[in-house]
Amino acid sequence: MSGRHAGSSGQTNRVRIIGGTHRSRVLKFPDRPGLRPTPDRVRETLFNWLGQDLPGLACLDLFAGSGALGIEAASRGAASVVLVERDPVIADALRDNIALLRLDNASVVRGDALEFLRLDRRAFDVVFIDPPFAEADHAALLAKVADRLAPGARVYVESPRALDAPEGWSVQRRLHAGLVHAHLMQIP
Repeated sequence: MSGRHAGSSGQTNRVRIIGGTHRSRVLKFPDRPGLRPTPDRVRETLFNWLGQDLPGLACLDLFAGSGALGIEAASRGAASVVLVERDPVIADALRDNIALLRLDNASVVRGDALEFLRLDRRAFDVVFIDPPFAEADHAALLAKVADRLAPGARVYVESPRALDAPEGWSVQRRLHAGLVHAHLMQIP
């Protein structure tokens, strides 16, 4: 979950937005086992890869956790951001943070990420995949998300180890920082 790393600033249960209209705002999230926001350094690199602003793009944050990735995308002007989170306490906190920031371009779906992919038929330009590391089958997730991608879409994947691109995919960029291996993937 973009929300399942130890906080990069040394403060737990807080995430700082690093860009866009809400730059430097600090948001709180619940204390839940395994919740680990994507570190600031990794998010900064990711948004350098994607572009600093995301106007007109539809984004999906599966396994939203703290919401660090999805809220960052909303702050950077994405047309729409859907954050999917199965934990009801975390989902409520995401809704509270979105309301606090008045992010009309962001919404929270409480439910299972795989079920969301099965039922929701929208296409997305950017998808963030940061599942709980212990549960992750990245190749299977990429196969399921492939049908939800707009032409030219990019998919960000976090994992505890470096990933090879599954058949039909290519890794555009990669980064290793601490316990995180970050990958920007695309279907060529």
